[in-house]
Amino acid sequence: MVKEANLFPQSSISTDSTDGHTAPDKPALLEGPIDNARLVEDLQDRRVGIKIPYSALAHLVASFDAAVILFASVVGTGLYQILANSGLDHLEPVLGVGPVAALLYVLIGYSTGLYDLRAALAKKRRDAGRIFAQWTLVILLFTSLAFLMKSGAVYSRGSVICFSLLAPFLLVGWRRFAKRIVAGVVADGQVKGQRAVLLGTGEELAALGLEELLGKYGFTEVERVAFPAGRGGGFAMSAGEAATLEHAIAVARTRGAEAIVLAFPWSDTRKVELVRDGLRISPLPVRLLPDRRIRSLAGNPSFRLQNSLSVEIQRGPLSRAEQASKRLLDIVGALVGLVVFAPLMILSAIVVKLDSPGPVFFRQKRNGFNAKEFSIFKFRTMTVMEDGATVVQAKRFDPRVTRFGRLLRRSSIDEVPQLINVLMGDMSLVGPRPHALAHDSHYGRLLSDYAFRHHVKPGITGWAQVKGYRGETALVEQMKGRIDCDLWYINNWSLALDLKVLLLTCLELTNRRNAY
Repeated sequence: MVKEANLFPQSSISTDSTDGHTAPDKPALLEGPIDNARLVEDLQDRRVGIKIPYSALAHLVASFDAAVILFASVVGTGLYQILANSGLDHLEPVLGVGPVAALLYVLIGYSTGLYDLRAALAKKRRDAGRIFAQWTLVILLFTSLAFLMKSGAVYSRGSVICFSLLAPFLLVGWRRFAKRIVAGVVADGQVKGQRAVLLGTGEELAALGLEELLGKYGFTEVERVAFPAGRGGGFAMSAGEAATLEHAIAVARTRGAEAIVLAFPWSDTRKVELVRDGLRISPLPVRLLPDRRIRSLAGNPSFRLQNSLSVEIQRGPLSRAEQASKRLLDIVGALVGLVVFAPLMILSAIVVKLDSPGPVFFRQKRNGFNAKEFSIFKFRTMTVMEDGATVVQAKRFDPRVTRFGRLLRRSSIDEVPQLINVLMGDMSLVGPRPHALAHDSHYGRLLSDYAFRHHVKPGITGWAQVKGYRGETALVEQMKGRIDCDLWYINNWSLALDLKVLLLTCLELTNRRNAY
């Protein structure tokens, strides 16, 4: 199952700060699973077009910090050379200090949270002390490196001192200017945050404005769904609460949300825990925002508490970097596969057409990532084209299988067209095998963990297949074994594991006992 954090773990709480009690642009709220998308979009359309990703702002600020340091190295070195030597001679060694210092400053800044916009740029506190302390550390590190490399004599001490004194003042001035720029672009709607569906009580949602959501937490709202009012006393959701939760998950799926954000009173632990458990079937990360009381306390200067606590109660199965590396492997592998198997695919298509009446390709609806439907491609191997509420699994010696289709199925050549699905982004080379919609519905009712298979893209091959779970699943226990393998794969994914599965798949193709 997907890795999940505890409800209030210390390590999962991040403290961020702005000056507090503002809630502009509060959309009107209605009770129940209703559609507020048009209202939210109307409010956003009044602003300047969204251009800059919220996550990119930190990298932009870091880049300008590096540029400021490089500028300070040029100006400081040049001024000293002019005043001391009445010329600009032998600048090359000294100017090399700037890039090294800029690299050290930016790397340390990332590690200490200097570029966390919610924790740094949006704060009203002064950053001068932090900048001077970090710059002092940079100079000490640079001096140590120069000493260890025995290159200190190359640099002009006067030029380095002049540069070291000028840079922190320029950095402090730039930081103050950067804060105003960030606040301005956020207020003007020029920043695009992580797309999120808001789910919470009507009172909490009404107190949370669009600008506050973006400026403090980095989310752009695509829709907000109000949870039914009232406190239930049982250990399970009411019918209305369950329907609202299903609606929120469906909205997140259809509108391409990247996260689900919860706005519930922290005192109502029963509701928060039930919602958290209900959202486990979604692969999206889930964050719990501070409630009104927490934000009020955090905004009080008498308390040493930041005003923007947020709790990650569910992480996505793969990070962005992991998704990018997996997608790169998929694209390269699919392109190479299509080139290598092109003659075989052409020959198979001709024989399929001549062997029996019907189309060359078999297309069927399947559930992919986040249970989003797509059409899977296979070479037609049967005389039927089932794709509805009833789909009968292929059995050994199934009379519906054509003569050539039996060979295609035993050799798995019928699966090769799914390389097209991989290029289209619906599937991956490696992942849980997608089942017909009818089978998803059937086994989803029998196995509580079945829906977790949709936390990653389905694959042409998978860990379950190389472990022998191929062919018909006549018994629930057989499907349970396949699901256990799929969940193990999701929880233990790595690029090396994908490569291992692909290699084992090539070896597994020689064992055709379960392919029919």
